[in-house]
Amino acid sequence: MQFVIFLLILFFSIVIHEFAHGYVAYRLGDDTAYLSGRLTLNPLRHVDPVGTIGVPLLCYVTGLPLFGWAKPVPINPLRLPSPHRDMGKVAAAGPLINLTLALVFALTFKGMLLLQGVVFSPETLQQTFPIFQYGILINVMLAVFNLLPISPLDGGRIVTALLPLHLARGYGRVFERYGMWIVIALILTGAVRYLILPPALFVLDLIGKIF
Repeated sequence: MQFVIFLLILFFSIVIHEFAHGYVAYRLGDDTAYLSGRLTLNPLRHVDPVGTIGVPLLCYVTGLPLFGWAKPVPINPLRLPSPHRDMGKVAAAGPLINLTLALVFALTFKGMLLLQGVVFSPETLQQTFPIFQYGILINVMLAVFNLLPISPLDGGRIVTALLPLHLARGYGRVFERYGMWIVIALILTGAVRYLILPPALFVLDLIGKIF
């Protein structure tokens, strides 16, 4: 049952992540995601067989830190007012919404704890705890993983947007060509845990102070 909860929250979190990219791009003037039917919360429109199912399942089974990705929402930088800078805003929207979701899960459960014995019984809190536990953990891990400064991850696109244009082009050329191979190597060797666990534990510790 907990594995089912895990998968449902993972799908929900990844869908929200991709929707956030498309929504920010839409607000900035690019309606590509909208016209292609990807500005939606329908999970089937965002599922990537490898990133949304295969990799998270491998992480769950092997005990690797949780991460994954969905089918990228189509963005046309040329439709944005300032393509170089605005792509950084679009990229940042995904991790930011995941961190927001983690905070929402934490605050919701904190509210339930405060109402224990008045509205919620101890049994109800015990039964629903895995939902909030996974909601916090999954979203923090997704945010931190996607913030790694390696294109095509969001962090790489954010770095590119922050760099002067001549440096961004060189950075982009290197990582657009080899970035995915670097990410795969980090996953297969387990080295990714050393990159994402320290910042993830730091964020989880901050959220834990809510309780």
